[in-house]
Amino acid sequence: MPNSVITRFAPSPTGFLHIGGARTALFNWLYAKHTGGKFLLRIEDTDQKRSTDDAIDAIYEGLSWLGLDWDDEALSQHARLKRHQAVAQDLLSNGLAYKCYCSPEELQDMRQIAKAEGRTRLYDGRWRDRDPSDAPTGVEPVIRLKTPLQGETVIGDVIQGEVRVSNEQLDDIVLLRADGSPTYMLAVVVDDHDMKISHVIRGDDHLTNAFRQVQIYNALNWNLPVFAHMPLLHGTDGAKLSKRHGALGVEAYRSMGILPEAMNNYLLRLGWSHGDDEIISQDHAIRWFDVKDVGRAASRFDMEKLTSVNGYYIRHADVDYLVSLILPIIQKNFKGKLADQGVDRLKNGMVSLRERAKNILELAENATFYALPRPISYDAKATKLLAGSAVAVLEELRSAFLNLQDWVQTELEIVVNDHALATEAKLGKIAQPLRAAVTGRTVSPGIFEILEILGKDEVLGRLDDAIEAHTT
Repeated sequence: MPNSVITRFAPSPTGFLHIGGARTALFNWLYAKHTGGKFLLRIEDTDQKRSTDDAIDAIYEGLSWLGLDWDDEALSQHARLKRHQAVAQDLLSNGLAYKCYCSPEELQDMRQIAKAEGRTRLYDGRWRDRDPSDAPTGVEPVIRLKTPLQGETVIGDVIQGEVRVSNEQLDDIVLLRADGSPTYMLAVVVDDHDMKISHVIRGDDHLTNAFRQVQIYNALNWNLPVFAHMPLLHGTDGAKLSKRHGALGVEAYRSMGILPEAMNNYLLRLGWSHGDDEIISQDHAIRWFDVKDVGRAASRFDMEKLTSVNGYYIRHADVDYLVSLILPIIQKNFKGKLADQGVDRLKNGMVSLRERAKNILELAENATFYALPRPISYDAKATKLLAGSAVAVLEELRSAFLNLQDWVQTELEIVVNDHALATEAKLGKIAQPLRAAVTGRTVSPGIFEILEILGKDEVLGRLDDAIEAHTT
């Protein structure tokens, strides 16, 4: 292991932060933390036509939400244009690269011929050793790397093992386009070298790129980084992950009510494991994670499993933290001033509320009745339940509650049970209308806990509201 580990995450800002990209960033971040190294961020925005500020902001926001803080300032690849051009010119000057004047039509003909003959080298190298005096006038050339024609290019990959390719299969890749802009291949190598990246940890869809990039490293006589190409994510059906499987931007999962710590825990387990541990804290993840332990097999993204992990993190989350997450949602949905004691009620009721929630949106919905001012609204099921004879039950309960001095769960339960005995009614026939009246719903945590948290004045007031609203 190098003395100074430096990893990087290098997304292209042509879309939002994809879930697969988030896992790549997480693994790079964890390995840097595990080794006491640095984690850098580079925005690969050389394609200015497709790069957008919105996408760049989404990358920053997605990483920040996940807590994957990067060291130093984020680097813009586009801003390093002159450096990329200078490296290409050095290769050209040293006879390790050459100018190619092929037209698009010529290149297309070459590709068709090569494919027909079953060759993977699509460019025939016709300008590789040609006299510069043959250059056509008025044509701006591209600059190509003179790749080795014999032998093999070998990579000792930490995850994939030793992988090799015959140099006969590799083209003389373009380093600079005719307009002077660098290709991805050149820019990545130059930037990784200048940023002193020690480990390139990325998806195995880049493995073929790595062979070409190694040839650029060798031509420049630069030390190679350690490569680690991890398998891509697949859907539950084994096919490459797509939107139909849940391959959305990170911000979409945040909008679904997924906690960042749950997302990190779930992504961590896609391709890496520590025994049978399913729930792994960030501290343990940093202590245990090593890129050499990432498996070679593709991992399957399962939304149900992510939801289950999210439910665990909600159940074990700090009450104040959960309230801070659901309050903006409640305020947005309600669009009005919340009850003066709404926040305190949410905190007092959160321990029970969090036991039932699978995501933050569901938690917010289930908790809303605590935060709203009177009169509360009733959903369709509660409205139906409060019709008819339920009003009489509420009136009787209100009278029984009115003289109760000690407003605690045990005393409230005694009052309701006594009423059930006196009226020879089943407890559910009494508790359900009571629940509907004070929560506006037919499903909630324990009714006696709710009554205690709301307080006597609020409960009596909500009963009055329900009686008035449903009296015919």
